[in-house]
Amino acid sequence: MSEEIKFDTEYITLGQFLKLAEVIQTGGMAKWFLGEYDVFINGEQDQRRGRKLKAGDQVSIPGFGKYVLRH
Repeated sequence: MSEEIKFDTEYITLGQFLKLAEVIQTGGMAKWFLGEYDVFINGEQDQRRGRKLKAGDQVSIPGFGKYVLRH
């Protein structure tokens, strides 16, 4: 089961997503988090804080959960 994360812009960055999904408390933690944990976007590993995520993208973070982005 995936948790839906809603946003109202064309895209959000992976760093913004982590904060929106309450995986991290502050945007400044994104770089550290991505260095410590594996993040998979649509099945591919990606640790780039600036990666653009769009509606329909699926994010999986082992140990934290699975998320689907929606408008």
